[in-house]
Amino acid sequence: MGASGVLEDDRLRGGRDAGRRNTAVLVAFTAVTNLADGVVKMALPLLAVRAGGSPAQVTGVALAISLPWLLVALHAGVLVDRVDRRRLLWIVNVLRLLAMVPLLAAAASGDLSLALLAAAGAALGIADVVASTAATALVPAAVPPAGRDKANAWMAGAETVFSEFAGPFVGGLLIALGAGWALGATWAAYAAAALVLLLLVGRFRAGVAAYENGGGEEMRATTVNGQIAEGLRYLWRHRLLRSLSLILTVLSGTWGAWLALIPLYATRDMGLPPGAYGVLLSALGIGGLLGAVTVTRLNRMLGRRRVMLADLFGTAAMAAVPALTADARAVAAAAFLGGLGGTLWTVNSRTVIQRAVPDAMLGRFSSANRMFAWGAMPLGAGLVGLLAELAGPRAAFGFFAVASLLTVPFFLRAAARGAEALR
Repeated sequence: MGASGVLEDDRLRGGRDAGRRNTAVLVAFTAVTNLADGVVKMALPLLAVRAGGSPAQVTGVALAISLPWLLVALHAGVLVDRVDRRRLLWIVNVLRLLAMVPLLAAAASGDLSLALLAAAGAALGIADVVASTAATALVPAAVPPAGRDKANAWMAGAETVFSEFAGPFVGGLLIALGAGWALGATWAAYAAAALVLLLLVGRFRAGVAAYENGGGEEMRATTVNGQIAEGLRYLWRHRLLRSLSLILTVLSGTWGAWLALIPLYATRDMGLPPGAYGVLLSALGIGGLLGAVTVTRLNRMLGRRRVMLADLFGTAAMAAVPALTADARAVAAAAFLGGLGGTLWTVNSRTVIQRAVPDAMLGRFSSANRMFAWGAMPLGAGLVGLLAELAGPRAAFGFFAVASLLTVPFFLRAAARGAEALR
């Protein structure tokens, strides 16, 4: 082997080693921050209850945490595409730490007010939007193409397990010990995440993807609104990505409906005590974790298109089974399938997006895509409540099961046109 061959091998090996290290760092960062976010989502509304808040005020605190996805996601995407993404993640985590300081001081003095809880929730919600968008957009510059399925799988699994299940569980335990314990642990988690980011290696400014051949498109517009419009136009004009985004909107609406209605259905119609209800919800997390572990192997065995198709049936089953039966084991099994399919879709859609979207536009595209998905969840929750009032919970679940199934022919048509991108 000549000198050039040795140099090429060293370069490839260095890329693989850096990719493995960066994958571990990104997964650790995702796990720690989502654990902290999960604690926040549990703790702040409970603290609002303790502060004497009315139902509307408590709901307002919870809404302050999630509403930034609808209000600032598009602007966050522009920011992610303008600056060094690792530095932005680090700055966001520092801002999270600063937002926690007034809460810690108020908890120590016993003077936690509803206004403070809502303001802190909004600040942490905005930070979550920016951090989630930046972390996803950073993957192409941090991990070689061959390792992205694995990186996306473990990051998606960490999001599901730590934000939706481990975080609220830990938050409940810490709140039982005292507000200071919950808020202090959250502050420590954000501090640890900021330190973890220092271990990333590579260049992470928007438009610089270290492992891609060729550059990407540079931003043509100079104004924020112009750059937002560029991202939205790219989403709308790319037939496959537009189809995947519209399908995800329907699936996210189904998830929002299921999560909103299942507490009432499980406790009233299924007769589950709180402990059994917790086990039912954990089926989602177990399915999501299994999806993260197996997605790479399933993609090799079945192909990306079939694996993504499985999520459509898994989500439909999650909604259809409680429409047909109140048997706890059947509903838990369907929830497991929903969690499994959700992770399979998330991992594969992220990989497809990272391949198809120019690096300089990845932040804006990802934020627009997530805005539609996250925006559909409260809409699904509101619609399922209205349907349950008019026709009963089973009919409401059935409506969303049918809606999920209707995405199947739409997906098959889009996948046939974009077969190369779904390899």
